[in-house]
Amino acid sequence: MLRALLLLFALVASNAFAAEAARARLDAFSNGIRTISARFEQSITGAKGQRGETSSGTLALKAPRQFRWHVTAPYEQLIVADGSRVWIYDPDLEQVSVRGQGAEEAHSPLAVLTDLSQLDREFTAIEAGQRDGLRWLKLVSKAKEPEFAFAELGFDENGLARMRFEDSLGNTTEIRFSDWQRDPKLAADTFAFTPPDGVDVVGDPGEDAEVFPIKD
Repeated sequence: MLRALLLLFALVASNAFAAEAARARLDAFSNGIRTISARFEQSITGAKGQRGETSSGTLALKAPRQFRWHVTAPYEQLIVADGSRVWIYDPDLEQVSVRGQGAEEAHSPLAVLTDLSQLDREFTAIEAGQRDGLRWLKLVSKAKEPEFAFAELGFDENGLARMRFEDSLGNTTEIRFSDWQRDPKLAADTFAFTPPDGVDVVGDPGEDAEVFPIKD
């Protein structure tokens, strides 16, 4: 009986330490960040295990509401959130869609990287153990109609290495990050967008939209 209790205590203590380590790594990674950039590779697996397309590109985030997600392969796509609107540009389709920036972006797991206050406000954080050499933190959205069933953040000693989330249909998206840069020098127009001449614009940017051309 005593041996069983000791083993149970060791297991609980181990899990508590792992949870503290995962949260501590998130805190250390995100604390004090105003802007951050990285490279990413994203893959999608269907609910029945079928592999979808893999894409790659770059991302940049700026506290508290701006981000830039630039897919460069296999097909280019650019998503820019300027703080009030979200622009999605498909060069091959010669089309831009625009909508107001709202709760959907606030509930994104990426939002916690530049605003740690979002973590406890928008999510329930659960220790997900250690695997693949990473410590994992599982995030369950507090939204009434969440965009995903759950998300997991995997940390190594350098910070966020992987993110995976599952939608309500059972599809799993995994993102691998590399080359994180804290507070990099970014172009002034990184988080702004204006539709190129000749493209179709779907949606209404509004008269008060302040937009600038993108320069890479």
